[in-house]
Amino acid sequence: MSGTVEKNIVRESGIVAAAAVGLKWNADIVTASTVTVEGNNGYWINTTSNAITITLPSAAEKGDQIVLIDYARTWGTNKIIIDSNGLNYQGEADTFTVEYTTSGQSLNIVYSDATKGWIPLDDDVAAFEPVAPPTQKGIFGYGSISGRQSMTNLVNSSGVVAADVTGVGTVRTKLAAATYGGDKAIFGYGDNAGGSSGTAITNLVNNSGVVAADVSGVGTGRSNLAASEYGGDKAIFGYGYTGSNVSLTNLVNNSGVVAADVTGVGTARRGLAAARYGTDKGIFAYGLTGSRVSMSNLVSNSGVVASDVSGVGTARNFLEAASYGTDKAIFAYGNGGSPVSLKNLVSNLGVIAADVAGVGSAGQDRGACSFGGDKAIFGYGGPTATAITNLVSNLGVVAADVTGVGTAREGLAAAGYSTSA
Repeated sequence: MSGTVEKNIVRESGIVAAAAVGLKWNADIVTASTVTVEGNNGYWINTTSNAITITLPSAAEKGDQIVLIDYARTWGTNKIIIDSNGLNYQGEADTFTVEYTTSGQSLNIVYSDATKGWIPLDDDVAAFEPVAPPTQKGIFGYGSISGRQSMTNLVNSSGVVAADVTGVGTVRTKLAAATYGGDKAIFGYGDNAGGSSGTAITNLVNNSGVVAADVSGVGTGRSNLAASEYGGDKAIFGYGYTGSNVSLTNLVNNSGVVAADVTGVGTARRGLAAARYGTDKGIFAYGLTGSRVSMSNLVSNSGVVASDVSGVGTARNFLEAASYGTDKAIFAYGNGGSPVSLKNLVSNLGVIAADVAGVGSAGQDRGACSFGGDKAIFGYGGPTATAITNLVSNLGVVAADVTGVGTAREGLAAAGYSTSA
C-alpha cells in the first residue's frame, strides 16, 4: 500500500463510503439468468444466451453507486430486468417493471433517498462503429484465352501484378469474385462448359492468396453475374444468365459459406458489375436486359437489394467495378455498342456520377479489385485478350496502360484479400 488516503464520503449513517475512484469491478462475467448486485460495484452483464434479472440491494445509503455494462452488446436481443428489491426506482415502487433493451448500453445508477430511490446517473449507448482494415492485396483469376483457364495472378500492395500461378479448380470464364471475412476472397459461378446454364461452384482464397479446391455450389448455376462485399465482412453474388437473365442473389457469410437463392429485386440482367461503397454497402449497376442499361441497385449492410434506380452515364455491359478511397467505388470500361474506356465514380452515398472520359485502351470483360488500402486496379480483358492493367488512385483517377504480366485473357474476375501489406 502507498499509505495515501483517498477522498471518501461519510454517509448519513456515519459509515465511510467507498471512493468514487475505488468503484470495485466484479471479476466474473455475469451470464446466469439472475444475479444480486452490491452497492459501489461494477458488473459486466453478458446476455448472449438469456435475459438476466438484476436484483439490487435491499438496503442502500445515499450515494451508493452501481454500474452495469452490456458486455457482449446483446441487451437488444436478450434484455436485462431490474428488480429494485423493495426500494424505489426513479420514484416508482418496486411493483413497476424496469427493463433495458438496447445493445451497447451502460447503466450507472446512484441511490438518492427513500422517495426517488435509485436514479440513473446515465444510461448511455456506446457507439459501435469499428472500421475494418482495408484489403492490401488483390487476385485476378480464371478467364478465357484459347479455352477456359483457372490460373491466377496476385497483386501486391503497390499494385504490381505477379506472374501466372497454376490455377486450382474448374476452369471457367464469366464468373464473379468478392472479398469476404475482411481479408479473404471468393470466386464463384461462371461458364465452365460453354452451355447457357453455367455452374455454381466456388473457390475460396485465404489471406495469403492461396486458392482452395472447388466447393460444390449452392443456388442456381449461372454466368455473367457480379459480386460485391457488404456488411464489412460478407459478400453477395447477384444477377446473371442461365439461358435467360435472372435477378436472384446469393449471400456469403464471413466464413465463405454461400446461402441459397434469394429472389432478386430489380430488373433481371447479365454482364453487369458490382462493388462495395460507404465501407459496408454494395452497388450493382449497368448490364444487359435485352438492351444495354445504366440502372443500379443498392445493397444495404444487411445484404438487402433495393429496387432499380435510373442510371447515370452510358448504358453498357461487360464492364467492371471496384472500391477505392476506402468508401467510394468506380465503374469503368465495358461495351456500349463497342468497347469504351470511360468511367463513372460512385460517392460514399451510392450516387453514380456522370461519364468521365477514360484513360487507356478501351476494353471489356476485365477484372477489377481494390489494393493498397484505398486504391484499385483494372486488368486484362478483351475484346482481343490482353494483359494490360490500369491503376486507380485514391481519388478515382485512372492511370495509363501498364504492360501486363501473365497470360492475356478475358472474362476473368478479381477481388481484394489480406489486410497485411
